[in-house]
Amino acid sequence: MRHKDPELMQRISAFISDFYVRNDRTPSTTEIANEVGICRASAQNYLVAMDKEKMLEYKNGRLRIPMMAKMHPGRSEAPLVGSIPCGELSFEEESVECITSLPTAIFGEGPFYILRASGDSMADEGIDDGDLVVIRRNTVPQIGDLIVALDGTSQNTLKKYGGISDRDNKAILQYCNRAVYGDKAILVDELVSQGTVSHVIKAK
Repeated sequence: MRHKDPELMQRISAFISDFYVRNDRTPSTTEIANEVGICRASAQNYLVAMDKEKMLEYKNGRLRIPMMAKMHPGRSEAPLVGSIPCGELSFEEESVECITSLPTAIFGEGPFYILRASGDSMADEGIDDGDLVVIRRNTVPQIGDLIVALDGTSQNTLKKYGGISDRDNKAILQYCNRAVYGDKAILVDELVSQGTVSHVIKAK
């Protein structure tokens, strides 16, 4: 790795700390790049170098700074990992945008992650396009739960779990926007739940 400018490393570190205090989350790589006037790839390289210098932690795209543990006792970290389609099954690749923290007094104990809802099929459950959906990992879905559903071909969607069909033994994923979709549902042969909806943070 090429030599990194110590002054720029300090600027990045100061920006990350200030951003976290103001926004209660770490900035994305793009936000860091825009702030200090470098490209996104260079920002990533600087974060890797700063991790080696123990100025922060940057592993698998996740950024952590020492003040995170000091500022918020009784909180659970929750990475924002992109969008989730509220419609037909589609392929989504997880990409950590930032990490925030959620107070356990409100959200309970994790582990959590956060997705940005895309689409209108969950409107009757109060989930609209652009909302942030807090997902609790490591849960066994019950009928009526809102789940992040992953089928056997690694396609995912946000739907209500309707149980297993008696007719063909397929898992039922229900749309929740009767005005638009009626009783439409998706049937999948193999279903993996990547977590259940814990809370919804409205975009508007």
